[in-house]
Amino acid sequence: MAVKIISVHPDGPAYAAGIKAGEMLVSINGNEIVDILDYRFYETNSHLTIELQDADNQKRKVSIRKGEYESIGLEFETYLMDKQHSCRNQCIFCFIDQLPKGMRESLYFKDDDSRLSFLFGNYITLTNLSEHEINRIIEMHISPINVSVHTTNPELRVKMMHNRFAGEALKILKRFAQAEIKINCQLVLCPGINDGKELRRTLTDLGEMCPSVQSIAAVPVGLTCHRENLFPLRTFQKEEAEAVIDLIQEFGDSFARKWGDRIVYHADEFYQIAGRPIPDAEFYGDFAQLENGVGLIASLKQEFYDALEMVKFPVRARHISSVTGMAAYPFLCGLLDELRRKCDTVKWDIYPIPNDFFGHTIDVTGLVTGGDIIRRLRGKDLGEALLVPSVMLRHEGDLFLDGVSVADVERELHIPVICVKNDGYELLGAVIGSDKICQNQ
Repeated sequence: MAVKIISVHPDGPAYAAGIKAGEMLVSINGNEIVDILDYRFYETNSHLTIELQDADNQKRKVSIRKGEYESIGLEFETYLMDKQHSCRNQCIFCFIDQLPKGMRESLYFKDDDSRLSFLFGNYITLTNLSEHEINRIIEMHISPINVSVHTTNPELRVKMMHNRFAGEALKILKRFAQAEIKINCQLVLCPGINDGKELRRTLTDLGEMCPSVQSIAAVPVGLTCHRENLFPLRTFQKEEAEAVIDLIQEFGDSFARKWGDRIVYHADEFYQIAGRPIPDAEFYGDFAQLENGVGLIASLKQEFYDALEMVKFPVRARHISSVTGMAAYPFLCGLLDELRRKCDTVKWDIYPIPNDFFGHTIDVTGLVTGGDIIRRLRGKDLGEALLVPSVMLRHEGDLFLDGVSVADVERELHIPVICVKNDGYELLGAVIGSDKICQNQ
């Protein structure tokens, strides 16, 4: 399979070697190039023999000498060099299946692509991997791989993912572990299905794959109000969340004694459901599972407190507002209390936004929509600006999940919007109106 070259960087080795846009890249050093992983892996060599094919199917070879990690300088039609692999499962907890109609088309695409797992940290189920891809990951030692495991009980995994190959795919996990590929695991827990005894079995099985399994995150299932004709699920109750915390604490303690690392953690949401205090930042080590909501609050709290120590008070008088999900509201009120102890010149109003769009069972900040913000805040005195967590927005930072733009919010509420990352230094700086607070100050 040859891949079409769209452009050649004029300062790169490929341009100097006479490679032209429109030619097809066939192989590098005799290795067929199918996608971005092949290209990235084989272009790292210093001496390259590149086989090309033109529009008339005529082939030629060129030789390139370059720095060991210097890029050849080729661009292709798509980043992956072929189509993104979609998910073949119908998981009982799939959030995409719970989306309302009429949203952006890209939001309904379910990816399950091992290349995106390595390149961008996406999670894969292993049910979409060919034997060629498995062998390539092992041969190239592509690491880490992020895997949505959910359960190590083969029969239960088939049931949860509605894919008859889901149980068999667990063997791939063991092959990766034996090849010393680093693995980050995700467990979406559904009460009464893969918690309790099943969770104990899963953690026992994954523990046997350590240290290749380097981190495990357990997150509670998220349920919207758009679940017509879907598998009957419910949210975790307080006692069930406490049981999950206790079990993971047990395994975390055991792993820490054996491996010097807790390895397994639960998302902050479990603490919030159980009404238990979230541990301090030191508990989470290197924060290996922040993208799964593990330690987000502890990290933000530590950074905010550290930033407070760097500021010389008083600061200029200022009125600012911010929005958050319902679950994080008490935590942010705690940060506000700390700020008030040091400063009486800043008025910071925090507004928790109930999720009318997805349903009130969804209370995390990242799923708050622009439309709900507008409805809840219209007519309020919001001060100089409105702070919006960047996790509410798509990567480009312009649109909320419901398609409402930042510009729409600004226009409807008559106030400038400031997007703030999940960073305590940046948050405090935005609140007090300073962009000079940094960790290295």
